[in-house]
Amino acid sequence: MNIRLHSLTRAATRGQSTIEFVVVMSFAGALLFIAVPLIGQYIDINQTAEEASRYAAFEGMARNSRSTWKNDTDLSAEVRRRMFSNSDAPVKTGDVAGDFTANRNPVWTDYSGHPLISNFDNEVSVTTKVDDKNAIAAAFYRGELNLSNTNFYTASVTVKPEDSPFAAMNLSISRKTVLLADAWTGFNVGDVQHRIETAPTMFPIGPAKALINTLGEVPTLIFDPALKVGAMDWDIVPCDRLVGGC
Repeated sequence: MNIRLHSLTRAATRGQSTIEFVVVMSFAGALLFIAVPLIGQYIDINQTAEEASRYAAFEGMARNSRSTWKNDTDLSAEVRRRMFSNSDAPVKTGDVAGDFTANRNPVWTDYSGHPLISNFDNEVSVTTKVDDKNAIAAAFYRGELNLSNTNFYTASVTVKPEDSPFAAMNLSISRKTVLLADAWTGFNVGDVQHRIETAPTMFPIGPAKALINTLGEVPTLIFDPALKVGAMDWDIVPCDRLVGGC
């Protein structure tokens, strides 16, 4: 009788471990099916945040005017539209990203189709900071050449994706780009020329320009024009500096 019951028990439990393995693997497979694409999207958002920080740093540095810099509000709006919106978004001044499907990246959604970035204003932001990092040589000529004191520029982009298995972690992605610009900055050729010609130690002949120009006219060499201090075109490269020479 005991032998019979033991045989029945073995028959009833035969294949149980296989069923348990299938159930566990199905559960794990479902998690992987959901998690792997989501992790890939977070990696993509992370890379976009890094690219956006570079854009903000270069754009902010290029658009400075010594006393004022491109503000964080404008940079944030541009980053949201040009980096975190739909990939075919046009580059237009004053354009902003709207919280609707046409302006969202269709790839950045969770397993239910809900966007990972649903509110651009609250979930994507840019902050910038400007510091002094001038070299000794720049500091020496800063006063005469009117060099900028602020040339160490930091741009940070922060993204806070929502509605995900990691929501309880309050996930936040932040990337930063720092630029150290040359203290020597000029708006155009005329600005550079003015700075040099009004710097006494760099252009010492400048104060004597009127006297030298007067003396240069008497007498002049045969067929030579009168001597003129600073009579040059800063936009023209001398022919002996070009390939092929004069």
